[in-house]
This record gives sequence, C-alpha cells and structure tokens, in this order.
Amino acid sequence: MDSPRNPTVLAAARLKDRRHRSREGAYLVEGLREVERALASSVTARQLFVAPGLPAGTAGARLAARAEALGAVVIELSNEAFERLSLRQHPDGVALVARSGDRSLARAPALGGGVVLVLDGLEKPGNLGALLRTADATGVKAVIVTGAGTDVENPNVIRASQGSIFAVPVYVARAEEALSRLRDEGFKVVAASPQAERPHWSADLTGDVAIALGTEAEGLPAWLSAAADELVAVPMRSRAADSLNVSVAGAVILYEALRQRSAR
Repeated sequence: MDSPRNPTVLAAARLKDRRHRSREGAYLVEGLREVERALASSVTARQLFVAPGLPAGTAGARLAARAEALGAVVIELSNEAFERLSLRQHPDGVALVARSGDRSLARAPALGGGVVLVLDGLEKPGNLGALLRTADATGVKAVIVTGAGTDVENPNVIRASQGSIFAVPVYVARAEEALSRLRDEGFKVVAASPQAERPHWSADLTGDVAIALGTEAEGLPAWLSAAADELVAVPMRSRAADSLNVSVAGAVILYEALRQRSAR
C-alpha cells in the first residue's frame, strides 16, 4: 500500500487514540523489538505492517510467518504510509495491530506468590512502561494496575516497556479489589510513602509480598497506605529534590527485593 490515506492505514493510525482502542478492542505495537516480543508471547495478532524501505523493514519476511501463524494479515507499506500510522519521529518500519486481551484481575488465575507490583493511578506512559520493564528484569510475578486514568495498552507504554509488557502478566482492577485479592492469597502489602520512617531496605521483601506505588504528585490514597502492612520510603539526602521519579523509586525497591531474595 502506497497511500497514507488508505483506509487500512488510517484505521491503524486511529489506534493511537485511547477512544478508538476501546471501541475497536485493539491496540498498536510499534518497533521491531516490541513486535518480536508480542509475537513470541502469542498475542492475538490482526495485522502486521512492514515498510521494506525503513531500517527494520527487511525483518518483515522473518516476522511474517510467525504473524500469519497467529492469524495476522501481513501488509507491506510505503515509507509514507507507515509514517502515517507511526508514533515515532524515526520509525523503523514494523508495527502490529493486536486484539486487546482480558486483563481483568477478577478473571486472572492465582498470582502464584513471589513479588507482585501494584501501581495506582500512574497516568504517564513513560513511567508505567519503565516500571513494567523493571518488573520483568527483577522477576516480578505479576503487575496489577489500578486507577481509571491508567492506559496499559497505550503505544507509548509498550514502547517504554521495550516489549516487557508481553513478558509479565499485567492485570487491571480497582484498588479495593486488588487489595482484597492480595489478602486472600496471603500477600504482605508493602506501600511506598515519602512520609514513612522506615527505609525500604529494612522491610522483609523475601516472602509473598506486594509492593505498592502511587503517583509522584499525590502518592497512594490515604486509605490504601493505612491498609498496608508496612510503609517504607526510599531515603533521600537531598538539598533540593523533594521526590524521586516513581519509576526510579520503584526500581530501587524492586532491586532491593531481588537482592534480599537472591541472598536468601
């Protein structure tokens, strides 16, 4: 397809908008690494777009067989047509349209113990994606996302996660539902709070533990912090900074959990 105004291209481009993702029950995965990881996770693929004239376009033939095996239609685009659906300033020429999965925590299997990450109210795609990437790197068993503003299938979340969203189970729930489920499965809830007196390294993070993080601006809701078994803070020795980026704070705590578990 050569025209940037081809209806198929325009339909894929509209998936950059959350309303259209919700209406169509589909989302856009862009980038060679991200598409490879999506296909490896056996997503329900609809269309694979490849622009041979762009840097990763030559990988299209390698990806096509896998995509077709998952039910996708492989579509070759001109550079101009691909740029119409792309979110990137310098697109690499590979994108996938996948069907939205059921991420409801209510229908999820048992979480299985270990470390679970709870993210409440994170609306910035970069922060959410970065935390999904860190969760993957540190062996987190599942991520539970709460808060109405959070959009897990935002293409920028997928990009910031470097495709790790396809490696870690990600569920969506109300915060109350998530807490109830964690209690039922025997998890200790450790909540990060800048007001906490205990440093994060003093908490025992070796058992079945849920680590809860809120937004930089407001943190976790007061009721959720009060319901936690333990409150911890990442210590700061700052002259000017009054907070850490939530993805950085989360990474520090998750790696402390990994350190403790590795030592034990």
